[in-house]
Amino acid sequence: MTDEIRNEIALVRYAVIAPFVSGTYEEGASLNSFLLNASQKKYRDYKGDLVSFGYGTIERWYYKYRRDGFEGLVPKKRSDVGGSRKLDDDLKQQIRYFKKEYPRIPATLIYQKLFDNGSISKGDVSLATVTRYINQLKLEDATTANKDLKRYEHANVNQVWYADTSVGFSLTIDGKKKQKTYIICFIDDKSRYVTGADVFFNDNFENVMSVMRSAIMKSGKPRMFSFDNGKPYKNKQMDLLAARIGSVLNYTKPYTPTSKGKVERFFYTMKQQWLSQIKPSDFKSLDELSLSLKQYVYKYNTSPHSSLNLKTPKNVFFEDSGLIKFLSDEQIEKSFLLEHERRVSPDSVVKINNVEYEVPYRYAKQRIKLRYSPDLSDIYVVDSYSGDLEKIEILKKIDNARIKREPYQFSGGDQL
Repeated sequence: MTDEIRNEIALVRYAVIAPFVSGTYEEGASLNSFLLNASQKKYRDYKGDLVSFGYGTIERWYYKYRRDGFEGLVPKKRSDVGGSRKLDDDLKQQIRYFKKEYPRIPATLIYQKLFDNGSISKGDVSLATVTRYINQLKLEDATTANKDLKRYEHANVNQVWYADTSVGFSLTIDGKKKQKTYIICFIDDKSRYVTGADVFFNDNFENVMSVMRSAIMKSGKPRMFSFDNGKPYKNKQMDLLAARIGSVLNYTKPYTPTSKGKVERFFYTMKQQWLSQIKPSDFKSLDELSLSLKQYVYKYNTSPHSSLNLKTPKNVFFEDSGLIKFLSDEQIEKSFLLEHERRVSPDSVVKINNVEYEVPYRYAKQRIKLRYSPDLSDIYVVDSYSGDLEKIEILKKIDNARIKREPYQFSGGDQL
């Protein structure tokens, strides 16, 4: 099983427990009621197949996440590869699901499905073991239909942040070709407080992550992010980021702008009060435009709003300061890293953006997981067993040439 598949499985597990972890499940509900409800639902595994999970399995994932964070949900590499193991709760639950949904499905096909979706590997479990378990099962009525989700009123700050991107005007810097600008904004649902905003020449995930990081450092983390389905917001990197910080992702249905009406309203007001009052020729750099935007956002956050009974967004937001949960510097540092897999060359080198980096020799010829900051100032190898991060540096060929090496030995002669 590759590291990529392990991550996919961990994201599925996090999606199951996320409502309770993030506090977006029914307020005041017990862990027991959540586990009972979650065990009666169907979920999409990383292959896209519908599966269900048992009460005990979901409970184990929850406590693993509380103890070890997202890494606790990542399946560990087995130390007994080549041997056999018994059916665990996850496998039993999947087999029950297949037999309930497809009563005529043969054991051989169930076995193949478990193999295809990464639940078992070659040598893990025999077909005979699966067949024996199937013979013990009694068919039951399927009772795992999903229920409609309740619509929440967000009574507190940091329950939901909306985010979106709006196109600004084009800038001409140093006489070069005009470049379109993009304004990325995060806004709190209850207070209308703009937690983060900035302007860029590119609308991509790295820039969205930059604004999100700044917003969380100043305003704590929300329970849920609500985005549209655009590529900068809906991608595997965003899934990993939300799982690391313990927030839930919600994506609006296409062609439903009212689903994120508060951020749309902010963009409308921003264009009326700020963008329409300035000219591209007023700015010599993107940094100058960014400073002007942040000055406007400060004014917006500190001005009375009729929808807030003439209170300011800033006052409303910090009235609930007891609900603001800040992440530690270490959590932010480790969470806001990009993650990709790379193949290591025989001489222990990997490439990121065509730049060569040297990794410890024990990773030579292996496929490894890397985490790094968008500016490539910090790059780490993720240990596939412990999850620990090990920093790596740019390859320095000249320095390597000066490393003292063992002298050559020649048969039948003296040592040189």
